[in-house]
Amino acid sequence: MTGLVVLAGCGKPERSSGPRDFAPHAVQVVAASLQPMERSLVVVGSFAAREEAVIAAQVGGQIGQCRVDLGSVVTNGQELALIDTAAYEARRQQAAANLSRAQAAATNAQRDLERVRQLQQERIASTAALDQAEATATQTAADIQSAEAALAVAKLDLDRSHVKAPFPGTVAARLASAGDYVSVGTPIVHLVETDLLRLKLDVPERNAGQVGVGQAVRVRLESTPNVVTGTLARLAPAIRVSDRMLAVEADIPNPGHLRAGSFARAEIVVNPDGPALCVPESALVSFAGLDKVVLHQAGKAEERTVHIGRRAGGWVEIISGLEAGDPVVLNPAGLRTGQPLTLDAKAR
Repeated sequence: MTGLVVLAGCGKPERSSGPRDFAPHAVQVVAASLQPMERSLVVVGSFAAREEAVIAAQVGGQIGQCRVDLGSVVTNGQELALIDTAAYEARRQQAAANLSRAQAAATNAQRDLERVRQLQQERIASTAALDQAEATATQTAADIQSAEAALAVAKLDLDRSHVKAPFPGTVAARLASAGDYVSVGTPIVHLVETDLLRLKLDVPERNAGQVGVGQAVRVRLESTPNVVTGTLARLAPAIRVSDRMLAVEADIPNPGHLRAGSFARAEIVVNPDGPALCVPESALVSFAGLDKVVLHQAGKAEERTVHIGRRAGGWVEIISGLEAGDPVVLNPAGLRTGQPLTLDAKAR
């Protein structure tokens, strides 16, 4: 019986269920504070050509030459195609000759009128002859005006037979070829201007009041990691009823690799330096999807779960979980709630 008592007494002692004792830990503390931090609005959209037009024939005839093709880069006023230019040149020459004939006839009529007037003053020519001479002079003067108008039309048609680019750009499609017969309005070339692109974006109604002309826009493409910057240039005057979106457009300079029609993700900088509650990045601990900080409260550590936002310049925005002035511990890895803390300016 005595042996049994001795064996029971030699067993392992039971663990204490009381709180664990932590050794004091020297820490560095900084107050959560308001820091200037950019606020941006993330939206999606697509690129469109700044200028886009289907260049059509303004005169009828057979295309003699088509001087561009898909991808051709053209300047303002560059010839794209020629439409039966020889025929229109001949019509211009004919109109010029008709004008010269009308001018000669008018000159003769004016001279005849002056002679008849002189004779009528000498009572040699009759009043009827004077009336006839004046009518002839008036008619020939009108013939000049008609011939001048016809010559202007012939020159315009000749100029229009040289199909030209109305703005600098790139040929997106050639819609007609040499030998095709075209009438007025027949499409010949699809031209787009891509040196400066329009980025068409949709802003949700709840954020519509935050955007304005002149704000900076950063663009990221799915196909490249490069970031392109531009400026918000145009806002629709009303919210779209169908989807409660505000249509906006940004002008984006094209460095060369952007394409009209491409999908893009953009950040509209609505406030470049708005105040935000922040803590240093070194005060944040992230584990299993949770973000925490450790506060110095009455000489002890207190873990606090926070929701974070933007990061910039070594600072992290705290959306919720802290207030301005809360003392947070730097480099808090390994600290637990209740652990005694001491302040040490040299602690790392």
